[in-house]
Amino acid sequence: MRPRHLKTVLDQELASAINGHNTPVMIWGPPGVGKSQIVSLVAEHRSVPVIDLRLSQMEPSDLRGIPFRSDTLVEWAVPRMLPDAARHGPAGILFLDEITSALPAVSAAAYQLILDRCLGDYTVPDGWVIFAAGNRQGDRGVTYAMPSPLANRFTHFSFDINLDDWVTWAHQNEIDERVIAFLRFRPELLFDFDPSTDPVAFPTPRSWEFAHHALHKFESQPEILAGSLQACVGKAAGIELSAFIENLQHLPDVGSILCGEEVPVPESIDLQYALASSLVGHAVQTVGTPEQNATLGNILEYANKFPQREMGVMLVSDMHRAIGEPLFTVPQFQDWANQVADVMLFDPE
Repeated sequence: MRPRHLKTVLDQELASAINGHNTPVMIWGPPGVGKSQIVSLVAEHRSVPVIDLRLSQMEPSDLRGIPFRSDTLVEWAVPRMLPDAARHGPAGILFLDEITSALPAVSAAAYQLILDRCLGDYTVPDGWVIFAAGNRQGDRGVTYAMPSPLANRFTHFSFDINLDDWVTWAHQNEIDERVIAFLRFRPELLFDFDPSTDPVAFPTPRSWEFAHHALHKFESQPEILAGSLQACVGKAAGIELSAFIENLQHLPDVGSILCGEEVPVPESIDLQYALASSLVGHAVQTVGTPEQNATLGNILEYANKFPQREMGVMLVSDMHRAIGEPLFTVPQFQDWANQVADVMLFDPE
């Protein structure tokens, strides 16, 4: 399932928990694709806390609690990390991360917590939802096969890598436009993981975010930058990104385009991708400013100048995903839509 659809599923599960309709959700996916991050985004959207339990680092007693003597009986001390309405709030997410890397005894301790929402005398508060995530056995992580009794306690969703969803997230989180442009140009490198080669650094959504940080840290030190990018996303992808960035010196003046001046479209396809991503980045920054409509209008007019109209459609589609409704209020939008109606790319639901 693509990330934005999975985010909707998780958001609805959280909203339904208070009404007793919650079903535990298991998210499957390879390393570095954003499984943990999407849970955080759902919590942020609903303004609720996340309690992140890394089951791979726990013992069975960490969940069950520690026994203590009470008169002639033995009772169990409830672990403080488990959700408590008084301390953590009436609603939230209990996130059991790395569940497929947990020792079998730890997984067994989680059975009752996941299905019955209780563990001994402890009960998960009604407004709290249980999500879990883990790698698949073929991902070369430390994983155990999920026992059938545990698997049957979840609904299961696979996390699919989707470039459009990543680009939307990247623009909204101010990821360097050059990284976005490169992945538009080389979409197959958003995630390139071959377990059979036992790689150390390889391209994933997570490692491209590392590359974004490396660009900002080492851009003024070109003798270090190339190696830093390779350290983030692997040698081959790092070399390609470095070459792509070096070629951007031929990029047209983006400021002139934003002002509505006549600027020719570059002939090179990689520069067209870079220019489109840069314009989307500037569109995000201008939302809510007095220059919003003028700037968006100039970008829409320029989108129709690309020799391949699909490039202009990609530009405007990315801009719409990043800024939403404000785009429709710009007078030039209707003119642009009329001109590309025959090649309009609708986002599949």
